[in-house]
Amino acid sequence: MFLKLYAAVSAIIVLCLGSYSLISQNFHLMPLLLFFLGITLLLSGLGELRKKRYYWGYVNIGISLFVFFVSIESFITN
Repeated sequence: MFLKLYAAVSAIIVLCLGSYSLISQNFHLMPLLLFFLGITLLLSGLGELRKKRYYWGYVNIGISLFVFFVSIESFITN
């Protein structure tokens, strides 16, 4: 129950940050957007693992790790 709630909240944050970045053409918040996108994908992967859909769970977790790496890299370079 809490997993779905946290995933929904992080997805709303990603949607708001992405919309703001596109409308204002201000891309300084992209590392933060990527961080929350990684959280969303991680929670989605954990939800898939709980449903015993192992392939999609591991795929989502792998993608979230890559997105976290890109987010940390962009935090460092900025």
